[in-house]
Amino acid sequence: MIQQHEIVLPSFSRGFHPITGIIERNLPELPETGILHLFLRHTSAALTINENADPDVAKDLGYAVDKIAPENDPGYIHTIEGPDDMPAHIKSSILSVSLTIPITNGRISMGTWQGIFLCEFRNNGGRRRITATVYR
Repeated sequence: MIQQHEIVLPSFSRGFHPITGIIERNLPELPETGILHLFLRHTSAALTINENADPDVAKDLGYAVDKIAPENDPGYIHTIEGPDDMPAHIKSSILSVSLTIPITNGRISMGTWQGIFLCEFRNNGGRRRITATVYR
């Protein structure tokens, strides 16, 4: 059996934001075993799983991706939507807009220190939408 749900995230500032709790609160009752697939329906943000114990990790991830795809690079051609837009598309492509997570014992199955993060790459990205698909 397959179920799909839309999860609407609140607007977040630029950066890496833990959203595991939001995801869990918006899912239906999960099967004993299965797969959760999350798909972010945007091209200037991403999803990732990383350490959620130390908030400095999220800050360092933001620092690192800003170095990889900096704003105001004179080589960018797509600049009509502002200096944060093309770097956001690059970062989204590098990190990905989807995650696949196992379901074990009726819960999403991640490691002790792992959490799901929204990677917001725009200064004013707005509300983001995720399609959550549960495979039983």
